[in-house]
Amino acid sequence: MSISGFVDLQVNGHRGVDFSDPNLTEEAFVRSSRELLAEGTAAFLPTIYTAPVDVFRRNLPLIAAVMARPEFEGRLLGFHIEGPFISREPGAVGAHRPECVLPPNAAILDDMHRWSGGRIKILTIAAEVPGAAEFARHAVGLGMTVSLGHQLAGEADLDRLAAAGATALTHLGNGVPNMLPRHPNPIWAGLAEDRLWAMLITDGHHLPGPVVKVMIRAKGIAGTAVVSDQAPPAGMPPGRYGDAVLEPNGKLHLPAKGCLAGSGSTMLRCMNFLASLGFLSLDEMLQLGYYNPLKIIGVKPEAVRGQGRLEYDATRRVFSMK
Repeated sequence: MSISGFVDLQVNGHRGVDFSDPNLTEEAFVRSSRELLAEGTAAFLPTIYTAPVDVFRRNLPLIAAVMARPEFEGRLLGFHIEGPFISREPGAVGAHRPECVLPPNAAILDDMHRWSGGRIKILTIAAEVPGAAEFARHAVGLGMTVSLGHQLAGEADLDRLAAAGATALTHLGNGVPNMLPRHPNPIWAGLAEDRLWAMLITDGHHLPGPVVKVMIRAKGIAGTAVVSDQAPPAGMPPGRYGDAVLEPNGKLHLPAKGCLAGSGSTMLRCMNFLASLGFLSLDEMLQLGYYNPLKIIGVKPEAVRGQGRLEYDATRRVFSMK
């Protein structure tokens, strides 16, 4: 094994730094990124989630300037924009602020593309909202990978968006209501749509182990990637962070809304939970945590310039950095 860590396509923040904070500073972002890149993540996509447009206008160029530094070449691979073009329906909207959700708007997306310096790699949208297919075509034309999530989409919606160029599903099995119809629901529809990669949060809280196993078996190794969806409290001591509570076991949730608030785990911890399930080979896990994420965003493995060395103890089923 010769990789220097895992590739994470969804990082909302780390060690108390929120990449969607309207008061984010370059110093805080650099410090947070350096710390994460020393903890088993070789490269990642800083993620800005549903927020007022002014946050994108301010934070995208701030983070893009850091991405352009030689220190972060091959390590900060671009942006994941998760919203605001998602469903505002309860459950589907998850921990996102429904008042900030917007319908698809090509002009705003063009602004985001410009503010980011053309560095948006993934755009998460809801498939069922009016105008989603045309919007997806526009995003693909700008060079973005369109991923579908925080939605109530059915089979026909996913078929239409896949035909329009969408290629992935954002944290499949999450960003949906706690109660769904038994059969016609976004999870089954997503598993059945062979044109869409499934990104899964394997922190042990977003998806139970048996569900992870079934989803990977359904999509296949070639159609699945692991993400952390780590939130700003990841790496911090257990406690209350604003409205969110980080439990000692790493579960991060919003008690008032009865939903998770992103993950309290890094990619290394997510991959170790996956390894603990004991049904995948080392090569398969490396596909899920390193090579497949790069395929989703069209980045070659040799472009990643991680530092350190990842080791795997097959007896204990544990990854560690050396």
